[in-house]
Amino acid sequence: MSNEQTPQQGEELETDIDIEQQDVDQEFVELTEEQQRIVELEAAVIAAETKIVDQKDSVMRAIADADNARKRAQGEIDKARKFALEKFAGELLPVADNLERALQVANPEDEAIKPIIDGVELTLKSFLSTIEKFGMSVIDPQGQPFNPEKHQAMSMQENAELPPNTVLAVMQKGYEINGRLLRPAMVLVTRAPEGTVDTQA
Repeated sequence: MSNEQTPQQGEELETDIDIEQQDVDQEFVELTEEQQRIVELEAAVIAAETKIVDQKDSVMRAIADADNARKRAQGEIDKARKFALEKFAGELLPVADNLERALQVANPEDEAIKPIIDGVELTLKSFLSTIEKFGMSVIDPQGQPFNPEKHQAMSMQENAELPPNTVLAVMQKGYEINGRLLRPAMVLVTRAPEGTVDTQA
């Protein structure tokens, strides 16, 4: 049997080779398109993940801002609640001062006015008890060291018995409301006698 191919067989062989080459080329093109699609999808996934991270950061910032705004609002409410009565309380202070002055000038030995004195004392105690319920407190620094943040020195007096800068007398009591100074106490403060060295001034 002869190994020589007829012209028809040669053409068929070439056609088969061409078809196989086209199949390989087609597979290569398809594979390249698939790879391109994979690259595109990977890029889309990365973009989506980046967007998610950005949105998550935005949400976290929004939550933090809302929380800070809530805390600020709550702080303002607390401050308003604490100090809403400050002006009103300041107007009440002369009432307490006048009741105390009445007790200072009254003669407790006089039986005729003893019931009046008792009534004034009771009124003053009730008044002070009421204002304390709303956060007010009395500053009565008799015998305490002078504190310029809460006391106002009206005068100084030499005194050898007490240390210098001690409150010798309270001329007018002070008041604070919820830890905030409403009125300083007006006081007389000691100083070292002449000829001695004031080591505590």
